[in-house]
Amino acid sequence: MARVNERAKQKYFERIKEYRRVTQRLLENENKVLVQIRSDDQGASYKKIRLANENLDIVSYFIIINRLSQTLLGVKNENALNDARKACYKALIYLEEVFTSYIDVPYSDYEEKLQEVTAFPEKDRFNLIRKLGFAISSIEEGFGNNSKWKWSFVELEGRLATISKNCLDMKNFVAGLDPRVDGYKERIFHMDMTTALLQKSAEEYRKKYELSTRRLDDYKKALDYLGSLRRIYSLINKPMEAEATKKKRDVWLVKLNQDMKREEQDAKAARLGIKKA
Repeated sequence: MARVNERAKQKYFERIKEYRRVTQRLLENENKVLVQIRSDDQGASYKKIRLANENLDIVSYFIIINRLSQTLLGVKNENALNDARKACYKALIYLEEVFTSYIDVPYSDYEEKLQEVTAFPEKDRFNLIRKLGFAISSIEEGFGNNSKWKWSFVELEGRLATISKNCLDMKNFVAGLDPRVDGYKERIFHMDMTTALLQKSAEEYRKKYELSTRRLDDYKKALDYLGSLRRIYSLINKPMEAEATKKKRDVWLVKLNQDMKREEQDAKAARLGIKKA
């Protein structure tokens, strides 16, 4: 049995050798590009988009390494999963630097950033967001349901939702809702994906607050995602959806105010040495 295990290890390390080599090459290239950006920031946004894309490639290689470990050795490769998670965070950061991390703000607040990358086609933006979403889902699946990182995926998916929204050209979106306009199908899919991601992020941040952290900033994030969703519906002329989202946010806001008031009362009671009944 020991010999079989040893053979399995040898097979495993042989199989992952090329993936390790490619990831190392991509990381070395990333450092070179960052040096270029620091010395000359012309075209920096496009370079960061490329780096985000390459970091998502790195994620895919680490996911494969983990799956080979499970298949050939019968165990997860936690190091590979952690490396995948770190690469995913880097991809998010690069894209946030390009498209901003603004959640519930007017389109005009980040429109200028979007204008810097007009040569990055809508279809490619949509495909990059899908690739990012797949990377996050693959890492989460790799760690499993009982992972210590469980709640961190709420943040990852929230940031995905934000980037998905911020790379949409809302100024010209409605004009592009004509099936005869090039990219119509991808444009619709991107919007549907974005609204679903914003809705999910709102729900998950509230769940995180209620089941885990009890941190008010998590609940406020949930409200921000609902506020952002309402803005989107208003911009694309969906008044019924916008009004329904507003009502939902208003109900959630009442809950937040109640919790904040209760916390203030508890803190005051603690200062006065009054025990809860």
